[in-house]
Amino acid sequence: MRFKTAFSAFFAGLAFATNAFCAELPRAAPGEVGLSAERLDKITAALKNDVAQKTLAGGVLLIARHGKIAYLEAVGARDPQENAPISTDSIFRIYSMSKVITVTAALTLLEDGLISLDDPISKYLTQFADVNVGVAVADPAGGDTNVMQLVPARRPITILDLMRHTSGITYGFFGDTLVKKAYQRVDLLSGKCTNADLVERLAKLPLAYQPGTTWDYSYSIDVLGRIIEVVTGKSLYQYEKARLLDPLQMTDTSFYVTEPARKARIAQPFADDKAMGVDLTMSDPTEVRPWESGGGGMVSTAADYARLLQMLLSGGTLEGKRYLGAQTVAYMTTDQLGTQVHPGPYYLPGPGYGFGLGVAVRLTRGGPAANGEPGDWYWGGAGGTYFWVDPKNDMFAVFMMQSPKQRIHYRSLLRNMVYAAIEK
Repeated sequence: MRFKTAFSAFFAGLAFATNAFCAELPRAAPGEVGLSAERLDKITAALKNDVAQKTLAGGVLLIARHGKIAYLEAVGARDPQENAPISTDSIFRIYSMSKVITVTAALTLLEDGLISLDDPISKYLTQFADVNVGVAVADPAGGDTNVMQLVPARRPITILDLMRHTSGITYGFFGDTLVKKAYQRVDLLSGKCTNADLVERLAKLPLAYQPGTTWDYSYSIDVLGRIIEVVTGKSLYQYEKARLLDPLQMTDTSFYVTEPARKARIAQPFADDKAMGVDLTMSDPTEVRPWESGGGGMVSTAADYARLLQMLLSGGTLEGKRYLGAQTVAYMTTDQLGTQVHPGPYYLPGPGYGFGLGVAVRLTRGGPAANGEPGDWYWGGAGGTYFWVDPKNDMFAVFMMQSPKQRIHYRSLLRNMVYAAIEK
């Protein structure tokens, strides 16, 4: 019975998106990979209870261990307004989980010798040749509030800075510093500009910190996406599709959804759960806009994203094809901040975590309020999606939902319940 429960989503979903299932990772019964079917059933029960209590509209959870999917369940509604049931091939806005795809794409250029981590980004984007840092100082006219003074950057922004969010570039939709207020006065989020246009606008804004000194969540990965375009002569999606998405058979991962059959699989949040921050709400992926945001613009499915994670967990290979070198993946998933970088006031990785290239990296077993192993790495999206990879246990989990309100809650809940299911 438990075996049947763990596999029920597969048989229920056969009527949907045959092509997506052709690209699924191999399957195994939970016991075959050292997981307790009984304890995995408790996760299903907890999620279904949240659906019944209307705290969760719907979600898809995938757990893989030793290269095989041991758990794949869809619970609740794909669209709670229409009461349409969710399926394991439902499509989700993954927001900042897009960053991992962009960083991975950039690392292929690194391995091809086309970029280097210590390259100043002005080598590719001349707009950043002379950048300034905005510093709050007392108003020389004697006013009650501070004013911004511009001071030259002490060193250039590098590609490494972009990948680890130490560029000094920031986001303007959280925080109220003078630099962030300057960001808020510029159109950076409407999607009406291309990556080239976005870079032009960002380069005219002051940096929030001196490059290399402070971790601050930012448009850095969007700038990295533009560098990919400049180096390859292709749009960001064209390059990612050719180099990663198509070879990995991530057929439902893209920036926009235009096909009617795919539109019908887009997951939606509760009507009152679309806000992701100040003046920031969930976007409509069926509305094609010029911007291909490498930092937050993609959609995907649990099965698609699982193929990317399995490739990285396997040291850069999947199904006999190599995408990245093992040492490159190891470098990507190792802390790159050390003691030289200040965590900043909005350090999203959280206590006990450093940061690698596009992902938070766990440094200690104790500290975080959720189970895990030193060396595990994770990231999530503002719309509620989340993943973590645990190399020590040869395991990863992907949770897809659309609920900005609940995104933090489920991260610790699922980690603790999944780790409780490990038997050996």
